[in-house]
Amino acid sequence: MIWTLELASYLDDAPWPATKEELIDYAVRTGAPLEVLQNLEEIEDSDEPYESMEEIWPDYPTDEDFFFEDDKEY
Repeated sequence: MIWTLELASYLDDAPWPATKEELIDYAVRTGAPLEVLQNLEEIEDSDEPYESMEEIWPDYPTDEDFFFEDDKEY
């Protein structure tokens, strides 16, 4: 399973929290690329719904990753 920012962006507006099946259904309905569907097929089946993309792709960049120097004083 290989995620990129581009592939993950297809799930930005997914109905979180969502189960694996709901995410696959959403990806199919929105016309996501085959790679997104393949990645979703590979995630673990869980009794609990996934709360966000971070639970599927732990290395998913957050806003904090892009603003690391904002705390610096000049």
